[in-house]
Amino acid sequence: MHVVVVGCGRVGSELAGMLEKAGHTVAVVDKRREAFRRLPTGFGGATVVGFGFDRDTLVEAGIERAGALAAVTSGDNSNIMSARVARETFEVHQVVARIYDPRRAVIYQRLGIPTVATVSWTTDQVMRRLIPGAHPADWVDGSGQVSLVERDLPPQWAGHKLSGLNEPGRFVLGAVTRLGGARIFDGTLVGQEGDILHFMVDINDLDGLQERLSGRPEESGH
Repeated sequence: MHVVVVGCGRVGSELAGMLEKAGHTVAVVDKRREAFRRLPTGFGGATVVGFGFDRDTLVEAGIERAGALAAVTSGDNSNIMSARVARETFEVHQVVARIYDPRRAVIYQRLGIPTVATVSWTTDQVMRRLIPGAHPADWVDGSGQVSLVERDLPPQWAGHKLSGLNEPGRFVLGAVTRLGGARIFDGTLVGQEGDILHFMVDINDLDGLQERLSGRPEESGH
């Protein structure tokens, strides 16, 4: 998959390196050419000087073939503008924006833009938002049988009861994070764009969970 990273600071440069190492093609956008010096030695991706919310700049970075965009500059407004242009103009579904002011995060999530506030921002977290399944399990119990995983709500599940994602004995939805707040799943919640789902999963059924998430609600049998 091709990924555009807007911002080549510490997080952006680390993210670009991780994505390339994982086998993705990467283009990095920054308004300062010297910022690209932070990229890992031997980085083979593209570098584009410009602003991430400029359409011509994004086209030069390959946005028209991109599957994901991460906006990780030092400015909230620039990040959200870049994410919105990618989502609304170029129809890139997997976008994430770095937000310094957590009070703004709720507003942006209502626009369908996943955000992570600076206090909890890490390269690891942006990978989870950007590449579904990049981290198969976030925690595994001592016996190696049960794992906890975090997944974004797939678009096709918005407006449908999330109970259809459960498969007792294999994977169970335990909690949902919505608009910055988490709640224990009670069996009645309907999916909403921007939801983050927290599952308990049999370690041998991680692929089964991904298949369920990728399917249509009517195909789940619930």
